[in-house]
Amino acid sequence: MRGGRRPVRTGRALRGVQQVSATRAFARLAPSVLPALDRGVHRLTGGKVMLSALLLPSVVLTSTGARSGRPRRTPLACMPEDGGRSWVLVGSNFGRTGHPAWTYNLLAHPDAVISRRGEDVPVTARLLEGEERAAAWKAVLDFWPPYATYQARVAREIRLFRLHRR
Repeated sequence: MRGGRRPVRTGRALRGVQQVSATRAFARLAPSVLPALDRGVHRLTGGKVMLSALLLPSVVLTSTGARSGRPRRTPLACMPEDGGRSWVLVGSNFGRTGHPAWTYNLLAHPDAVISRRGEDVPVTARLLEGEERAAAWKAVLDFWPPYATYQARVAREIRLFRLHRR
């Protein structure tokens, strides 16, 4: 996504992408391919473009490794809130069994940085629970319905984090 342009999210094409992204084949292949492509394009464009941002708002999260203490960069879709002052990240892991590593990193070290549209934004992450999580989950499903398919595939509750600017 460049500058202030919004992601391409229209009609039949969007529904087609949502259907594909809800398949088990996508869940097997996407984790190996999409993050690497997003990281490469993000790096080559000075943080201004991510391929996934053509469909969903996206960020690159730089968190501190829960065990290693090293910086970990993870491209993620996000749901912007409050005019870009906060974001919800969904730990769906493409509907795979375990929680994604970045969620453990945020639990251990909630201060992180997101890169979006060429800007690095210091943030603090908070795991959403209870009624707050339920309200955010409803908003997330309205925003990107395939998350419901991911949740139906796994016994774990998908983690939601709200990031606030520091």
